[in-house]
Amino acid sequence: MTSAGLREALARFPRLPLVQSPTPVEPLPRLREVLGGGPRLFIKRDDAIPFAFGGNKVRKLALIGALAQADGADTLITAGGVQSNHARVTAATAAKLGMRAILVANGVEPEPCTANALLDGLLGAEVVYVSSREERMPKIDEISERVRAEGRRPFAIPIGASTPLGALGYVLAAAELADQMTPPDVIMFSTSSGGTQAGLVAGCRLLGLPTRVVGISADDSSAVLQAQVRAIISGIADILDMDPHKMRKGTAIEVDDRFVGNGYASPTDASREAIDLLARREAIFLDPTYTSKAMAGLIAYVRQQKLVENQTVLFWHTGGQVALFA
Repeated sequence: MTSAGLREALARFPRLPLVQSPTPVEPLPRLREVLGGGPRLFIKRDDAIPFAFGGNKVRKLALIGALAQADGADTLITAGGVQSNHARVTAATAAKLGMRAILVANGVEPEPCTANALLDGLLGAEVVYVSSREERMPKIDEISERVRAEGRRPFAIPIGASTPLGALGYVLAAAELADQMTPPDVIMFSTSSGGTQAGLVAGCRLLGLPTRVVGISADDSSAVLQAQVRAIISGIADILDMDPHKMRKGTAIEVDDRFVGNGYASPTDASREAIDLLARREAIFLDPTYTSKAMAGLIAYVRQQKLVENQTVLFWHTGGQVALFA
């Protein structure tokens, strides 16, 4: 399938105009130089999406927000950590659509509020705090019932907006990339709730690209994330009315969980080095939770010669740099 054909096939899914144009693809010559050569390095700048400080969640919310609007919703409800990028973009989407936003955050209310937590407040979101990740989904259900009892129309969004519909944002992004450059040999990026990776893998499969898609885990094990990505891709096949067997052929689901360190949002020496190198060599900012660990993975792959000189490697920057101000 061509990129134009793929866009045409997905045109029946409404999208909010939150991503107005293709995000830039830029070379990383000074990073390549400091690494001693190796593969040709490029970066896809989803951190540069203007809406709500950008990032991968904007592509997902463009589709999910359009569905909420079509359903007549007046309240968006979701969950994440205190400094959740997804929560920030959900709050921004609600504000753009004239809806309420209720965010369930696991953790303690920061004092003072900084970074994403500050932006959530500026956007008018109501934030409900719970003590653990396990409490988030039950709390979303509880709030949805309360809002419905008040005569309002809630629309609950799963964590990370990593649903088959949300993942279509990155199926379309794969088509966008195919129009910008010769398909790279490898795409590397941060993976967590699985939607971005599911969309990129599905997009590469539908386009018949030979590109490897390597997700560097920000938290869970490779096995857990591979299962999540597989399930989302199966859901993509369902909403596209495609034979699920056809969607299983092609690009593999690759997840590397060796760069998590002590856990989610816990920096490592390698992730700190990645932040410093990208800032000082390319004037590009990574975040401490997701993209810095993904870039640490890319740097390690180059140094260990798992990526070699005749290859083209694209780092997909999924945003999150607001967290530098937490």
